[in-house]
Amino acid sequence: MPRAAGAAAAAVVAELSLRHARPAEAEALSSLALRSKAVWGYDEAFMAACRDELSVSAEDIDQAGTRLTVAERGGQLAGYSWVMPVSETVWELEALFVEPELMGLGIGEKLFRQAVDQASAGGARTLSVQSDPQAARFYEKAGCTKVGEKASGSVAGRMLPLYHYTLSSR
Repeated sequence: MPRAAGAAAAAVVAELSLRHARPAEAEALSSLALRSKAVWGYDEAFMAACRDELSVSAEDIDQAGTRLTVAERGGQLAGYSWVMPVSETVWELEALFVEPELMGLGIGEKLFRQAVDQASAGGARTLSVQSDPQAARFYEKAGCTKVGEKASGSVAGRMLPLYHYTLSSR
């Protein structure tokens, strides 16, 4: 990344605030997820098939154990991450999405680090990530290890890369 671009990305990340999502933001978060997913060039039929799986409800935000974190920049949603426990030692990164025009500026990395911290604080030893194939490089760069594949919850027959991130014990 050129120096000027790196400085601009650092400035964007410095302007971010992270907070817990509010139930009233469920629709906005769902829309953000769809815009973010669409960046990879998927057609309308594919996006329609993913709509339910990418939707966030007020109940999801209020679910016990769930950590749905919003990144805000200047009062506007910039992205979000969603982690939840699936066992005593494993948490899952349910979602991580960034507004398309803000991708590549470090927001995803900051949200991923927040998810790691939340899972670790919750006692997890592993953060499990089912990735879109287009985002696989992001998770590999973040230090995740590919451990296999998992069936898509939206598209029959589609297999998605499954990653694990090993958490430091506290």
